[in-house]
Amino acid sequence: MGLREELPGDRQAVRDVHLRAFGDHGPVVADLVDSLRGLVTPGDGLSLVAECGGQVVGHVMFSRSLLDAPRRLVGVHVLSPLGVLPGFHRRGIGSALVRHGLGVLAEREVPLVFLEGDPGYYARFGFVPGGGLGFRKPSLRIPDGAFQVITFPGYEPWMTGTLVYAEAFWRHDAVGLRDPDA
Repeated sequence: MGLREELPGDRQAVRDVHLRAFGDHGPVVADLVDSLRGLVTPGDGLSLVAECGGQVVGHVMFSRSLLDAPRRLVGVHVLSPLGVLPGFHRRGIGSALVRHGLGVLAEREVPLVFLEGDPGYYARFGFVPGGGLGFRKPSLRIPDGAFQVITFPGYEPWMTGTLVYAEAFWRHDAVGLRDPDA
């Protein structure tokens, strides 16, 4: 398996990863990735693919968002989405993508990375519940345990406040859980 930054020619393969990895929710996730690409520029944001035998089998994106802190707005990143083709699960592909991406962002002096996800999975990378460090969720629809953060050396204790997702997350209604009975 090889890891590398996404190239323009990977767009359809990355879209296919998310369509297949997320089932019924796949079109929303794939459209979100297409919209977030505009936020990934050299040195800011990150879009990585995993390849096996020349086939793109996994993808992770880290896009820029903001933390509305009392002192000032702070540039942070959001890990979303992470997808691996169903036939390639349990091979360490998702973990390798996350670890590599976090390493790159730490070197770039990004202070914080947030995500919505399973604490049982993401704790292995050092993510902790965001509320415990004074961070507020961007939506009440995000379960407390799913709202997670990892701090890097660029983090300072005054950096607390509310995570403000990039507009694309809202446009695609890709924030938190919707109540189908509401």
